[in-house]
Amino acid sequence: MLNVDGVCVKRGGKPTLQGVSMSIAPSRTLAVVGESGAGKSTLIGAILGMIPCAAGTITWNDAPVRRCKPALVMQEPRSAFNPRLCLRRSVMEPLVAQGIAVDAAHLAALCQGLEISADLLDRRPSQVSIGQAQRVGILRALIASPPLVLFDEPLSALDAVTQKHTARLIADLQQNVGFAALIVTHDLGYAAAFADDIAVLRAGRIEELTTAQDFVTAPQSAYGHTLRDAAFALGALEQVA
Repeated sequence: MLNVDGVCVKRGGKPTLQGVSMSIAPSRTLAVVGESGAGKSTLIGAILGMIPCAAGTITWNDAPVRRCKPALVMQEPRSAFNPRLCLRRSVMEPLVAQGIAVDAAHLAALCQGLEISADLLDRRPSQVSIGQAQRVGILRALIASPPLVLFDEPLSALDAVTQKHTARLIADLQQNVGFAALIVTHDLGYAAAFADDIAVLRAGRIEELTTAQDFVTAPQSAYGHTLRDAAFALGALEQVA
């Protein structure tokens, strides 16, 4: 289980995370929502150990989170790959880095779940669509079977149809594999449809942390109400329903 306990982060002398606490159990999804500049990406950086914490702890099963080797799915799928390498070589990088042998059956199962053909992996990033590149990015994140996967706006670069399809593929894979997922997103419709819990982050603080269902029906904070009502007004939550 991921435990984030009282985490504070300062960047440029200014606080960007202030006493943030949350937890995610295996097979569960927590969506972190909030406006730009709220600290969502900083939270991901802190969990990955890329950004130091001024206070608080981040652990996986009471051990330093780095030991579980969490994986990241980035917002811009094509930029996540070396343009000179075929996608297959990029996918194998986590295995090579950890000295893990390729499990052909595991690779085949992930490719099937993500609807990735074998020949697609032999192409370069510029030779595939953005949607295909994002699915390969998810494949690379899962290839070493990490217990924790962080998704940084995984659908924002995709068109509406591809967004819904990719979201379903992620959910189905999580059900089959059982990893814990933290998803940073602006899309409340996505969060409400596919997350178990929602954390509302504002100016580096958690405004509320509740189940996705309770957030849609009765947000606990004034800011949560504002976000929920805006999503209804835009039709995002109605589209999910």
